Amino acid sequence: MKYYVYIITNKPKGVLYIGETENLKRRIYQHKKKVHPSTFSARYNLERLVYFEFSENKQEAKLRENA
Repeated sequence: MKYYVYIITNKPKGVLYIGETENLKRRIYQHKKKVHPSTFSARYNLERLVYFEFSENKQEAKLRENA
């Protein structure tokens, strides 16, 4: 199974958020639609995907997210 590490922002030179997920498409959709309205990404309108990479396992993705 693939795990993704991704970075989203609200505008050029804006706030950055780094996350990890199993389903990148679904997770970006959730950010754009503010499915979880009280989260950091919803409060700062973070919905523009600027970078992603994938890992073969969850532990590797978690380490990369926190690096």
